[in-house]
Amino acid sequence: MAAFKDELDPISGRKVLVENNLTFAQVTDAVAAPIEAPSARWWAFFLVSVSMLGVLVVSLGWLFWEGVGIWGLNNPVAWGWAIVNFVFWVGIGHAGTLISAVLFLFRQKWRTSINRASEAMTIFAVICALLFPTVHAGRPWVLYWTLPLPNQMGMWPNFRSPLLWDVFAVSTYFTVSLLFWYVGLIPDLATMRDRAKSTVRRVAYGAFALGWRGSTRHWLHYEKAYLILAGIATPLVLSVHTIVSFDFAVSQLPGWHTTIFPPYFVAGAIFSGFGMVLTLLVPLRKWFRLEALITIKHLENMAKIILVTGMMVGYAYGMEFFIAWYSGNPYEQYAFANRAFGDYWWAYWTMVSCNVISPQLFWFKAVRRSPLALFIISIFVNIGMWFERFVITVTSLHHDFLPSSWDYYSPTIWDVSTLIGSFGLFFTLFCLFVRFLPVIALAEVKSVMPIADPHYGDHGDGHHHE
Repeated sequence: MAAFKDELDPISGRKVLVENNLTFAQVTDAVAAPIEAPSARWWAFFLVSVSMLGVLVVSLGWLFWEGVGIWGLNNPVAWGWAIVNFVFWVGIGHAGTLISAVLFLFRQKWRTSINRASEAMTIFAVICALLFPTVHAGRPWVLYWTLPLPNQMGMWPNFRSPLLWDVFAVSTYFTVSLLFWYVGLIPDLATMRDRAKSTVRRVAYGAFALGWRGSTRHWLHYEKAYLILAGIATPLVLSVHTIVSFDFAVSQLPGWHTTIFPPYFVAGAIFSGFGMVLTLLVPLRKWFRLEALITIKHLENMAKIILVTGMMVGYAYGMEFFIAWYSGNPYEQYAFANRAFGDYWWAYWTMVSCNVISPQLFWFKAVRRSPLALFIISIFVNIGMWFERFVITVTSLHHDFLPSSWDYYSPTIWDVSTLIGSFGLFFTLFCLFVRFLPVIALAEVKSVMPIADPHYGDHGDGHHHE
């Protein structure tokens, strides 16, 4: 079948979300192929990812041995790449929950082919994010101080610190996202259990499938649990990055002390999250021959969301400058003028070029439907959103109220290696996910296929369903 030439299946009247008239068995075979027979491309990418992960292990080992002095931190810039990377990775994790929970509640069936990989990406990104504040604090062995321990004496933890709010917000987000992902996996784990050739695989998949047999009672409980978790996860899409933005917004520092930060950070998180989803799915669908399941229409819809959120981020950039000018506060005005035209002008204009200008190409349908163009622009989006966090953090700090303490922040080789290593951790986890778990939600994709319609093939009146 041609790619979405006709939005509706001629027999059932349903929207076409799976191309090439695949049967249920063909869909199962296509999704199970990477698990049952890993390709040479998978091995190559996995080895590169593990090598990058080794860089992280070495970087953290040296960090624990020497201390945070190996990073490029100086007197005014006490928050460096560690916090930049933390906010970047938390933002990456937003698209998964949006695709899974919010689009599920709005009954957007096109999410079914991309939600599983997006949810996995969310979990792995949050793992990478939690790494940075843990080691940035300098004393990870007393990390338990951030937990809500009995605090009658008021010694610790400091519940008024937004850094502590992060612990609650991000850990809650991770827990709910993990449960949501796992519950959605259960029917597909049972499918893998039934296809398993070895006893070890059969036992492993069977244990995690929790005795799933696909009975009506099982489906009833499954759908109820999935709906409840979607309802819990939806407000977390807004709350998590709002609270992360409070790390900056509740301070008195010019450039940080702005009320636009919460919605601006949420829009930016969705923007960067969808950018990373495209970065992962474009090669994934090609390497594992999943073009009939992750179609051009799916990629085009994600490009439209990137375009919308990119314009929201661009609006926030402009509004920050307007409010700084309108406030009449010379410190605020200087902070933003310094961002655009000061020592770090190159970082600011890289951010604007990647986040505001490059997504404008998505106005053209030919660009939205070109996997290569989508992949390249998604890389620019990822780069731009990292630079956004860098600009917010560093340019606001390096010139403080006392000119005698001004300094220029430069990363060291250990800053760079830790960032590269975090990508190694992320890609290693994603490779293992592709190798051992269904990368597409089989049960959900099959439910939206035309042949799932109980009246498929009937031509009588009243039997056509969209």
